[in-house]
Amino acid sequence: MTQLILPHTSVERPTVPRFSLQLFKWIGNKQRFAHEIISHFPDHFERYFEPFLGSGAVLGTLGPSRAVASDALEPLMGIWRMLAERPDDLLDSYSTRYRAFSKDRQVAYKRILASFNRHPNPEDLFFLSRSCYGGVVRFRKDGHMSTPIGVHVPVNPESMRHRIGVWRKRTRGTSFFLCDFEESMSKAGPGDLIYCDPPYFHTQSILYGAQGFDLDRLFRAITEAKKRGAFIALSIDGRKKSGTVECGISLPPRLFTRTVHVNCGRSMLRRFQMAGMTLESEVVADRLLLTY
Repeated sequence: MTQLILPHTSVERPTVPRFSLQLFKWIGNKQRFAHEIISHFPDHFERYFEPFLGSGAVLGTLGPSRAVASDALEPLMGIWRMLAERPDDLLDSYSTRYRAFSKDRQVAYKRILASFNRHPNPEDLFFLSRSCYGGVVRFRKDGHMSTPIGVHVPVNPESMRHRIGVWRKRTRGTSFFLCDFEESMSKAGPGDLIYCDPPYFHTQSILYGAQGFDLDRLFRAITEAKKRGAFIALSIDGRKKSGTVECGISLPPRLFTRTVHVNCGRSMLRRFQMAGMTLESEVVADRLLLTY
């Protein structure tokens, strides 16, 4: 783990437009509606914290001048560190795998997947996220990725070069850390903003079996950060089955001030599970819980 040493600076939340240029795919990605989430952020805040970074959709859309982004999955954070420190190596590794994939997609995918499962690393994960079925990066309980190959063609190296350049600019004010969410959140102080997008309690435990997650521990970390004067926004299970089913989660009393429902469109997980079927009844909505 890297020790967090964080500077302070005050930023003003701009009115941000949609930003649809995904760097890599990840389950629960907020790219399509990150701008809507950001519209509910405070008008002014100090540093921006995102302790469940994933594919960083909200971070990339916001483009804050000072941010602390972290996750507990080492190869995932390796992608972000390469973006910040070695973008040419990130592109070269993607291009090498893309060329092999273009020659024999089945053989190349199996080889890259086996390489990742032998030794989890950012280079393999970066390409796998772009070439696996539905972009659903699914881990078994033993930590192995189990998603089969997708039917689509991954973005080509020139497109990836453009994406890496854009994302590097949008995250140039961000410090990336490999650490547990509680460690990251403990550094947030008065006026800082924390956006939490943890694994969904009702759906994603089957996808991230290798990553233990305790919702009660998150609520305790939010409580402590709130006491220190930080603002917290939490995306969590809301409604599924096109709003006919409310995902029941017991919330600590008086921790959150208000709730906003954010339309997430059709479920990415159900699209993976119901290949070839229509998903009109599988529209879901997040709850965005706010402490301010």
